[in-house]
Formats: sequence, C-alpha cells, structure tokens
Amino acid sequence: MDARRGLVMLVEDEPAIADVQRRYFADAGYGVHVEREGTAALRRIRELRPVAIVLDIGIPGMDGLTLCRMLRSEGDWTPIVFVTARDDEVDRILGIELGGDDYLTKPFSPRELVARVGGVLRRTERRSDAPPLRVGDVALDEQRHTVEVAGAPVDLTATEFALLAHLMREPARVFSREHLLSAVWGTAAYAGTRTVDVHVAQVRAKLGRMDAIRTVRGVGYGMGDSR
Repeated sequence: MDARRGLVMLVEDEPAIADVQRRYFADAGYGVHVEREGTAALRRIRELRPVAIVLDIGIPGMDGLTLCRMLRSEGDWTPIVFVTARDDEVDRILGIELGGDDYLTKPFSPRELVARVGGVLRRTERRSDAPPLRVGDVALDEQRHTVEVAGAPVDLTATEFALLAHLMREPARVFSREHLLSAVWGTAAYAGTRTVDVHVAQVRAKLGRMDAIRTVRGVGYGMGDSR
C-alpha cells in the first residue's frame, strides 16, 4: 500500500461506506485503517497515531462526539472530520465545540471527503519561513505550531489555529466570512458562514480574550486589542 501521506483512521460502522472511503483514500496516497465501534477506535487511535480521523457521529458503543471529547481531554489534537447521516445544526456546532475540524453530512462525495481531510492537513503544516506573530499578548508561532496568551500555552485545533493565524497576519484588516471560508477552509461552496462564527467563538473562549477578535457588524472579523 502507498501510504506516503500518512495513515487516516476511518471510524464508520457501515461496511459498504467504509469500503468506498477506504478505496478513495488509498488512491489518494493515504494508508487507511477502519474501525466500526467507538471504544475500539479510541484504543487503535492511541496505538496507531493517525494523521487524521474521519469520525461518524452515530457509531455503536461510544459515539463520535464522546470519542472526540475523550481525545481532546487527553491532549490529542489529531484533526477530526465528523460525518453524520443527520443534517442537525446542533450536532454540527457541538462537534466543532468539542474540537472537530470539519463536518460533512451524508450523502456526500467520497472525493469531497478526501479533499476535506487534505484541507485540514494543509492547515496543520508548519510554515518554516513564517516569523512568529504577536497581537497584544497573543503570540502565535507557525513553525512550532504553538499559541500563547501572556506566556500561557493555548491548545487549538488545526482549523482554529489556521483561522487565528490568518487574522494575525494582517491584524488591521477586517475579513468577510466568505473570505475566511475560502482562505481557511478552502470550501466556501460547501460550508456556511455559521461555521466561521462558531470557530471564532471557540477561539475567543480558548484565548480567554473575548476582544482578541473583533466583530465588525455587516462586514466580518479582524484582530482586536487583546491587551
């Protein structure tokens, strides 16, 4: 198997769906491991250390949301793309709040799923030429992939980190939600602007600075005065 792009863990209890997803990820150069139940998936994630996890919310045993919560509580920030058969905004928002990086509702194209995982992984890439960024007491280092507030470390998901980095590169600029969807998610045609709002709220909460990101009504978001 050609696994040059790393191992993707598929947590999916429907064999036919898992088989299709496995083939598409393998064709894209990923190694693939499939688990069909939450408790077993948690154990194998700890053992195999995948580069990304595709996580069905409605899996047997430990559900996907609980599995994500447990990983994040352990300090495991492996990128997670949630999938579900339910088009429920509450599930979608809860998944993001628990530390998910992206979300797809069934049915979807397996090509889109592979593209979404690739997008999340690009957001985790370290920019070796990027200087550290600082706005007020918020510091972000893209080479080390770290964020600190007044010297205290802050854990962000890959998407939260990419969103904050994009805002901090041009702290005087206000970005529209549509621009942020395109620049950070790369999927403006599929995701809604509510996704941006939820992620901004999560970043603010984790930074402990509600004014670290300012809202400009009718326009979008920019970095604020976080002193």
